[in-house]
Amino acid sequence: MKENIKKLINRKGPLAENEVKDLLKAYRIPTTNYRVVNKEEDLEKLDLKFPVALKVCSRKILHKTDVGGVKLNIQNKQELQKTFEEFRKKFPTETLLVDQMAEKGVEIIIGLVQDSTFGLSIMCGIGGIFTELYKDVTFRVVPIDRYDAKQMVEELKGKKLLEGFRNIQADKQLIINLLLKVSKIGEELVNYIDQMDLNPVFVYKNDLCVVDAKLILK
Repeated sequence: MKENIKKLINRKGPLAENEVKDLLKAYRIPTTNYRVVNKEEDLEKLDLKFPVALKVCSRKILHKTDVGGVKLNIQNKQELQKTFEEFRKKFPTETLLVDQMAEKGVEIIIGLVQDSTFGLSIMCGIGGIFTELYKDVTFRVVPIDRYDAKQMVEELKGKKLLEGFRNIQADKQLIINLLLKVSKIGEELVNYIDQMDLNPVFVYKNDLCVVDAKLILK
């Protein structure tokens, strides 16, 4: 196991968003372009393209939106500065994260969950507004192979969104590859992971991007 991965999992409970995304990067999973910021001077050195999002980035705050810890579509440095000052008052001791906004694609969710009967399992579903409406998800026990990953995608009611429905550009092969990478994370870290949630993942014609990610360690 790589040293950077060992450091990330050498604790219990939730990881901060940047730590989860660092883990994804270690497994070559595409995610957003992000920078950790702690003070105003960090904003001056920022090398991200606008628009950006500002988020509270803490192991203690798992559901950021519930506490007003996310501001999306910040258009320029002045707006970012103002939002940073507001967040610093609201979360005086927490690290903040500036996240480059990703272009919207077809939304999917992928996760890992410890099942009391089957052990660590991998989940895939259509995301966005359809998640709650259709409960369109499918599961397998980790590890999975390419055949399993293909079958998971084929079982989704919304799979047409990944097959050119109404000229929507999204490649389901990218999801199959992502499922295999997440399965590898689960297989290698089975003794550490309680649950992981990649939601949303934007899928495009030739690429994908994990926009938000949560991970809870045993």
